Amino acid sequence: MNRLDVVEKFEEFQEWLEDKFSKIGKGKYARILKMARKPTTDEYIRIVEITGFGIFLIGIIGFIIYLIMSVYFPVP
Repeated sequence: MNRLDVVEKFEEFQEWLEDKFSKIGKGKYARILKMARKPTTDEYIRIVEITGFGIFLIGIIGFIIYLIMSVYFPVP
């Protein structure tokens, strides 16, 4: 396999990839992409707070399960 074969394969792949991405704005996702916008600072902070609380809550639930398992099913 020489260098030109590799370059041609990469060019074909790039053309295929560009073709796939060029259709994004024209298909079923076009409406969603047109409606999308950057969140405001207040919205972003609110999302971070809610996500952080969810992660904390899942961690607490996991720790409680760990404590229950360590009390009722101790490892010998």
